[in-house]
Amino acid sequence: MDVPETRYSRTPDGTSIAFQVFGSGPADLLLIPGYFTNVDENWRMPEIASAHRHIASFARVILMDRRGVGLSDRLGPESVAPLETHVGDVVSVLDEVRASSIHVVASETGAALALLFAAMHPTRVRSLALYAPLMFAPARVYEGATDPDGRLWGIDHPWGSVGYAQEDLEQWAPSVAGDAEVVHRWAAYLRSSGSPSSADAMYRLHWASDVRDLYPSIHVPTQLLYRPRADPRDWIGRTARDAADTILDASIVELPGRDVPYWWDGSKAFIDAVSTFVTGSAVSARSDDERVLTTVLFTDIVNSTDRAAELGDRAWTELLARHHQILRSAIEEHRGVEIDTAGDGFLATFDGPARAVRAGGDAAALVTERLGLQIRMGVHTGEVQFHDGMLTGLAVHIGARVAAEARPSEMLVSSTVKDLVAGSGLIFEDAGEHELKGVPDHWHLYRVMP
Repeated sequence: MDVPETRYSRTPDGTSIAFQVFGSGPADLLLIPGYFTNVDENWRMPEIASAHRHIASFARVILMDRRGVGLSDRLGPESVAPLETHVGDVVSVLDEVRASSIHVVASETGAALALLFAAMHPTRVRSLALYAPLMFAPARVYEGATDPDGRLWGIDHPWGSVGYAQEDLEQWAPSVAGDAEVVHRWAAYLRSSGSPSSADAMYRLHWASDVRDLYPSIHVPTQLLYRPRADPRDWIGRTARDAADTILDASIVELPGRDVPYWWDGSKAFIDAVSTFVTGSAVSARSDDERVLTTVLFTDIVNSTDRAAELGDRAWTELLARHHQILRSAIEEHRGVEIDTAGDGFLATFDGPARAVRAGGDAAALVTERLGLQIRMGVHTGEVQFHDGMLTGLAVHIGARVAAEARPSEMLVSSTVKDLVAGSGLIFEDAGEHELKGVPDHWHLYRVMP
């Protein structure tokens, strides 16, 4: 997935809020991390970039820098915007990208904003997933929690220094605290996320905020996720459990891992839990023997045997090479991955079904125009398995059978694909129900129109 473009939304009070939109899944997901973010620098942090790419495999992700941090307008030394102002910023971004019904995934201090947004705009929220929630300052609520005595986030070192980053990771991400390279990268990331004044303003907002009274006002499915810590006080876990006990339709999930940030130790479990909650199936980080949601495109040349006999081996080989060049160019242009080439057929995968359809359409037009050939195509989205570089799974067989049903210069897609590309501008015609050889049930297929 390419690094997305950073855009700006203008709020009613004139503040510019930086945001990015990426991914092509069927659901809109607003991702609200903790205070300190930078939407550009996320893609230079390998662990954050990897986590966000995997979340983008099952949703269209909307990610913003809150006012005061990252690439959004910064705050002055005495400026503390209330949470309701931050809710207005969220609304301005969602309106900009025309997201009317969303799943909200928030972590750490982002949970307070997510709860207030859900309470203020209940018709726009489909579900809430709150990870490692810091919805108030523990010392305001729990006996035994301590006040940092004016120290910024309870750390003695200056904001953004290597010493600050080291102590921060020792507290919240021990799995990487011993890696000097990660410590230096984290210090740079914090500096890019907020100036000392902005960091102080955000700290004061956190200390002043307490959203517990909102719990009874949340009426959407809510999931509280956290990683239990050895510390018996474990304020984060206690906050998550208390919220789950009070919010009407809430559940609690304990995750493995030692770190609070979702992108380091335990990131796979976090992504699986969120994807299951949002879509009903886990589609997390891919590795050998893991299943992943993807879109497959199958193509093959119509009447290739007859044409080969007509042209002879040499001419046919040359024509086939030109065909392959056109297909590969179209696949690459639409960010697909060539998986297999068998004779005159191609199998490619895409991280979005609309890109697969457009790649096939472009290739078919050029093959006919330049080579006088016709190809048939089939597209399906489903779970596949990668093993030793090979692609397996029922979705692969379905894609192949869908292609086999197509007529010359025709592309057929499954109903899954049609449903996933709503709003893409692609036009479909009902092609009826089909029995696909070797695949159970009847399948409703659709024809892609020019």
